[in-house]
Amino acid sequence: MRALIVDDSRPIRRIEGEILTELGFETYDACHGKQALEKLQNEPRPDVILVDWNMPEMDGLEFIKAVRRDARFSGMVILMVTTETEPEQMLRALSAGADEYLMKPFVKDGLIDKLKLVGVV
Repeated sequence: MRALIVDDSRPIRRIEGEILTELGFETYDACHGKQALEKLQNEPRPDVILVDWNMPEMDGLEFIKAVRRDARFSGMVILMVTTETEPEQMLRALSAGADEYLMKPFVKDGLIDKLKLVGVV
């Protein structure tokens, strides 16, 4: 199993990566949506993408919309992991194509539960 972690925070990428590695995932990461789209073109297809909302260059919402517009990435599981806690923001992310939504700060078990919910664990 592979996971792409998209977040402008290096510590968050490390924490998420450690959790996913413990679960048996091979991980790779990007620090913003534009870089993540480039990696999707050149790296093996991930089974799941964890993406932050607020990032430079291309935010997580725009990244999700771009992925969902591209038929090559059809069926890819996307989990929005963000500090955006307003119900309207959650609705926007899910409407754009996120499969699930996890609010930061999160605990390890919370992330694992979301991964189970979307069927990748």
